[in-house]
Amino acid sequence: MTIEIELMPDPVRRGIATHGPIECAQSARVTVDPELFERIWAPSTLELMARSYWRFLRRRSLGAIRVGYGPDSREIHLFTRHLTLLRFHAPRFRTGEDFGEVEWPIDRGLLVASEGEGQGFLKMRVTHGAADHHEGEETFTVTSEVSNFYPWIRGSGWFARLGTWLYSQTQFRVHVWITKGFLRSLADLPAEVIRRGEDPADAPRPD
Repeated sequence: MTIEIELMPDPVRRGIATHGPIECAQSARVTVDPELFERIWAPSTLELMARSYWRFLRRRSLGAIRVGYGPDSREIHLFTRHLTLLRFHAPRFRTGEDFGEVEWPIDRGLLVASEGEGQGFLKMRVTHGAADHHEGEETFTVTSEVSNFYPWIRGSGWFARLGTWLYSQTQFRVHVWITKGFLRSLADLPAEVIRRGEDPADAPRPD
């Protein structure tokens, strides 16, 4: 079983302005052998990868960040349920022949400015890169993206310039650090897929 993870170059920090929504995406190219690819490329793997992201978030924060699961929501807590950093609506799944996608709409939270409540998204997309794979290899690209996000720390008015700098040096950097770590951790995903197998109950349903 062979797997290679190649992180793509850091994103240009486009969108970090003193007003308006912010976009941020990191990607990794994953190369595996064809036999392993057949076992990984299944709808249930997308759900497993999504769950792995939340587990990784807790481990990377040494337990300071906790994830709460509701029937129609996900919540990111700092130490206690009374400090909700982010609240997401239930995930939405889309799958096709050469892609899979899970999207968590951002509802609200301490990290979200009031004008951004219900506006943003956290999205994870897996795309089969058949166009550039070599013989005996299969590649797919995993992208983690935050879009249409309005950070509370940025503030507004005269404070926005300083707030934008604070956001870029703190929350933004932490997000990129965590996402890169998660993308590297995908090297462990095939073993988890093989160990658990494909559980139909966990498989997302296409739109």
